[in-house]
Amino acid sequence: MKSCPTCQRVFPDNSGFCPFDGAKLTSASLVPPAPQNSDPLIGRTLGGHHEVRRLVADGGMGRVYQGIDRKRNERVAIKVLHPNVAKDEVARARFQREFEISASLPHDHIIAVYDFQHDETVGSWFLSMEFLEGEELRTHLERDTTMSPARLVRMFSQMAIGLDEAHRRSFVHRDLKPENIFLCGTRDGDLVKVLDFGSVRVNKGDVKKLTAMGTTIGTAFYMAPEQASGSQTLDGRADVFACGAIACECLTGKRPFDGPNGPQVLMAILMNEPRLPSQVLAGTGVEIPPGVDDAIEHALAKKPDIRTATVGAFATELGRGFGLEGDSLMWAKTPIADLEARITAAHAQAMVAAPAPVSLGANMDAAFRSGPAAGEVDAPPQRIAWPTDDAPKAASSRPAWVVPVIVGACLLAIAVAGVLLSR
Repeated sequence: MKSCPTCQRVFPDNSGFCPFDGAKLTSASLVPPAPQNSDPLIGRTLGGHHEVRRLVADGGMGRVYQGIDRKRNERVAIKVLHPNVAKDEVARARFQREFEISASLPHDHIIAVYDFQHDETVGSWFLSMEFLEGEELRTHLERDTTMSPARLVRMFSQMAIGLDEAHRRSFVHRDLKPENIFLCGTRDGDLVKVLDFGSVRVNKGDVKKLTAMGTTIGTAFYMAPEQASGSQTLDGRADVFACGAIACECLTGKRPFDGPNGPQVLMAILMNEPRLPSQVLAGTGVEIPPGVDDAIEHALAKKPDIRTATVGAFATELGRGFGLEGDSLMWAKTPIADLEARITAAHAQAMVAAPAPVSLGANMDAAFRSGPAAGEVDAPPQRIAWPTDDAPKAASSRPAWVVPVIVGACLLAIAVAGVLLSR
């Protein structure tokens, strides 16, 4: 392992310079950890071989450090419970369950967890897991507000690989949100990892339940209705709902359900219809393909029985809404540049196939007298119809003269009524 003498970050042996400050890297054994904010764990070795190098994040449950696993000879993230949290049996049990479940799942798109131990010298428990370079989806949204369609489809296609396997094994994440989706940059696009299975629900009869009946676990903005109401019959479709809410936020910068506080957000989820992307962006000039609205609406269905069944099915429906051919398994491995080109081509094809603008008479009196041929001008352009899974709707067979005749009849009725009332 190598380390930066300026910021103490740790890098693989084949690295030369720190990408954060440009300093030349040297052997980690020659760069002593620098104390940060008087943190007593910096420089300590936990569990015999986990060397704590620097603080990465501090949360309500514990702190996350970058370190080196000397036994594995690789850099790791070390998540240490706060001592007061470690005294809570349920919190400790969730911490252990996060290790057991994460360690049992395939790690292509779920963070790999290596070790779970109690360290007597610090009086607390810790997890060690793979160290990820990149950023949380939340960080991306705070900076850029939205995400491009190609990047969005690729992200959910990769998440589906990990989550659908977790669901197949009866594990429900229960706390999917932008903070728990990590984007690792590669030449082909993001490598996506799902984080934090600490709130996981295990739908197996021989596993002890850690959540009291009627208790809600998760983050309000992304909770499925059955989760918000504390239902004990929860499965992978609750995670599908969260994916639909996250997709809406990534496209618009707004959540489909909102409120001034948690209880009101949950009430909106239980009682209101979601604000779909096209509704949120109405009047902004940003077009949302109808098929994308349909995919998100399907994922946000109130009743699990009519909701999209899997995350993979949602990702596939979302991609096809943008005009892509294939399915989520294909798009998860497709370079981002190729997906962008395909979506752009689908958009261009939709514009070519769009119907010609409808014309209405500029002089309404002339239109009433002579029909639509009199004094025609172009109406505002119609909305572009993006490709969807449905067959194109048949054109209306209503004659062009119907609307002017109806309007004329209404005006005539108003005039007659005015005459009668004046008598």
